[in-house]
Amino acid sequence: MATYDLVVIGTGPGGYVCAVRASQLGMKVAVVEKNATLGGTCLNVGCMPSKALLHASEMFEEAGHSFAKMGVSVSAPKLELPAMMNFKQQGIDGNVKGVEFLMKKNKVDVLKGTGKILGTGKVEVSADGKSQVIETKNIVIATGSDIARLKGIEIDEKRIVSSTGALSLDKVPGKLLIVGAGVIGLELGSVWKRLGAEVVVVEFLDRILPGMDGEIAKQFQRILEKQGFAFKLGSKVTGVEVNSKALLAKIEPAAGGAAETLEADVVLVCIGRVPYTDGLGLKEAGVALDNRGRVQIDPHFATSLKGVYAIGDVVAGPMLAHKAEDEGVAVAEIIAGQAGHVNYDVIPGVVYTTPEVSSVGKTEEELKQAGVAYTVGKFPFTANGRSKVNQTTDGFVKILADAKTDRVLGVHIIGIEAGEMIHEACVLMEFGGSAEDLARTCHAHPTRSEAVKEAALAVGKRAIHM
Repeated sequence: MATYDLVVIGTGPGGYVCAVRASQLGMKVAVVEKNATLGGTCLNVGCMPSKALLHASEMFEEAGHSFAKMGVSVSAPKLELPAMMNFKQQGIDGNVKGVEFLMKKNKVDVLKGTGKILGTGKVEVSADGKSQVIETKNIVIATGSDIARLKGIEIDEKRIVSSTGALSLDKVPGKLLIVGAGVIGLELGSVWKRLGAEVVVVEFLDRILPGMDGEIAKQFQRILEKQGFAFKLGSKVTGVEVNSKALLAKIEPAAGGAAETLEADVVLVCIGRVPYTDGLGLKEAGVALDNRGRVQIDPHFATSLKGVYAIGDVVAGPMLAHKAEDEGVAVAEIIAGQAGHVNYDVIPGVVYTTPEVSSVGKTEEELKQAGVAYTVGKFPFTANGRSKVNQTTDGFVKILADAKTDRVLGVHIIGIEAGEMIHEACVLMEFGGSAEDLARTCHAHPTRSEAVKEAALAVGKRAIHM
């Protein structure tokens, strides 16, 4: 019987990062993975492959619509979807091999099979009809999340697909109906819209991007509509009839009323994700779950069972790979007797469309609800020199600062490379910085990041370039 200091169940961004950090801290570590490859949803069927297709489809769109105005003359681009999918797969393979390398480099044992917690210090690993029991001082649950399903709508990953199937369609759908106007639906919708699909998004709420700053979401919706997206907000899909020619989706107003039928070639169900705890034996082992099926943890990631911890999508908080990574590092350090910590007030979020949307900290809606007095500084990319010469002027930067202390409470950006620009706000907020601190920090010219400085200046009503 093998004995470890730590066994991590799941090798997504939370799990494998936790294993690496624990090994760095001198622990004997094993990871348990039920899938053929390491890396979890993110590397195999999530963040990484979607970014490959977003990039490739953006290049296709650029070649077809933007090159000519820059004086670059090319013949009309021709889509070779199998080659694009191969480009995506190369990226997946490279990242998965990278995680395998990290496990070897850090002397982490990889146990292939399904992990089940038998109690404190015991994990059963089952594969191919055989099982073995592993003894360990500590266990970290990092099993991530699964797609959320709509009652009465069966996902076959061919015509009615989740995000997984939408990453591997064998042809561009004529009409793509997306259920859910969250991050994943809008990213995958962008891919197939650029490649030629007609895209309709149905959202139960009266807005897109729930949880994001409302003003940013409204502007983003207008930009997507200019790109050809159609939205049916305040609506729900109550059923999908499947026939040989098309899918017939029944759509009703969320508040009730007459139904309509929309025809589609592919329906993408993107209504969120749910914690993945199947087969872990949590109830039998005495690991408590909350009313949403998430593993309950204390402020140090400990579950109700001694020696068992949990991180990532399987616990409360935003379902983001980088949040899971930070938790993986923190829990490894806590197990090692150090002071691991995650600042949940500074977890950035990004939508990787064109333009991108990024945010960190509080939205205006959250500050109003909490009764916090705040000031706002905004700066549009139409007034940013680099954006003007590149003719990529959609969007703006918005900074929210405490009205009394000037401490930055939230930053929201919509624009090209917004996902890269958000990080100076993260660093500033991590150190409790003010809008004045950011406004007095020299920024290189000409860069899009100057818009962040100008927005900070605008908090004090002294922006220079508008």
